[in-house]
Amino acid sequence: MNSLLKTIPADRMHLWLMLVLTFTTGINDAVGYLGLDKVFTGNMTGNVVILGMALVGGTDLPILGPALALVGFMVGAALGGRVLKADKRAWSGRTTALFSLVAVVMLALAGLLFVAGDEPSTTVMITTTTLAAVAMGTQAAAARHIAVKDVTTVVVTSTITGLAADSPLGSGKASFRGGGTARRAITVLLILLGAFAGAGMLLWHTGGGLLLAGILIGLATGVGAWHARVHRATIQGRII
Repeated sequence: MNSLLKTIPADRMHLWLMLVLTFTTGINDAVGYLGLDKVFTGNMTGNVVILGMALVGGTDLPILGPALALVGFMVGAALGGRVLKADKRAWSGRTTALFSLVAVVMLALAGLLFVAGDEPSTTVMITTTTLAAVAMGTQAAAARHIAVKDVTTVVVTSTITGLAADSPLGSGKASFRGGGTARRAITVLLILLGAFAGAGMLLWHTGGGLLLAGILIGLATGVGAWHARVHRATIQGRII
């Protein structure tokens, strides 16, 4: 396995792993919106829009949940930025720690929802969406540090803009093989598939989607940490 990991460049591995995390964001947002009172945990643009409409009144849209999710996401992003502030490597022990924290939070929240049952209370729902948003903010900050172009793991609006603007119908700057078109299209597709999977898991249990997300984030974190360790060992061996 180590020899296989050595053959995969870091930028390619990081791309694959960030795409996996993008898929989990679709899962989380589907669970939050459909199963936990219309709150997005990764897509903060959605929460801002929901808040704007809810403040008018008479819409039956929540205010507290989206507001706390916004604050939670910012807290998580600030945490990630602070932890990685002085880190020079794209994937380091601190990066692993942050992604591991996200996975643990997802699994813990899944456990909370399984204990709460099929109809969790408002308190449980708000607690879940707020903490999930903290986790997604942390993930977004760590992904931003890794800096895979067009893959933030939480936002696809800018990706869709680039996909259309640089397409043959737009500026024509991008080609499918060399200009980022494939990467952008896959990113959007994975958010879509993640939302599909999250909605599907709700047919089983409200906690099912977060359980799946936590497992996938944990696996991606483990692979990323292992790959980084193998590559560092390889580089050190060449220097020696």
